[in-house]
Amino acid sequence: MFDRIREDVDAVLERDPAAKSRWEVLLCYPSVRAMAYHRMAHRLYQGGHTTLARWISQHSRHVTGIEIHPGACIGKGLFIDHGDGVVIGETTVIGDNVTLYQGVTLGGTGKDVGKRHPTLGNDVVVGAGAKVLGPFTVGAGSKIGAGAVVLKEVPPNCTVVASCGARAGRMASISTMCTCPIPSRSTSPRSSGAWMSWKHTCTACMAQSIWRRT
Repeated sequence: MFDRIREDVDAVLERDPAAKSRWEVLLCYPSVRAMAYHRMAHRLYQGGHTTLARWISQHSRHVTGIEIHPGACIGKGLFIDHGDGVVIGETTVIGDNVTLYQGVTLGGTGKDVGKRHPTLGNDVVVGAGAKVLGPFTVGAGSKIGAGAVVLKEVPPNCTVVASCGARAGRMASISTMCTCPIPSRSTSPRSSGAWMSWKHTCTACMAQSIWRRT
């Protein structure tokens, strides 16, 4: 148990430049406390003590602002930055070295049974306020931008962002941008306009990237 706590502290020190010492992380970071509560609750949940496990998870939510269902399976090195408003559902699976920011929901759509929540691969980053809903996989190394609503599978090493300037009252659309190396600008289309944009399709992952130049 202490080894896992040490890994949690190391994850915070590695990914948060505001963290100055191990004592500060232990005493002031809700992510470390939430994971300690979750490991206890998860063990009880697997042993059939579901009511006690849920009580511990609800107490953890009251103390840390982070709600993790005791049935969720979480790997090593999870870092939940700030923490407030984070919700992780029962059938969620989270890989190693994942980073979540405040307000993230890993939830369901209400239309599925059994596996209802997402699976996050290793080294995934989910930005503030993002909602990942449904029983699909977010590939290893992918990044979900702040405020994005993701309802479909995300390939590895991709970035998903919410479109800016969406009309009020309508959900912002989601676009996937490849993070693979892009061709040289010298081979890109030219335009006489002061501003231009163009797209290319990556042959490795078949995702579209958008380049803009002023």
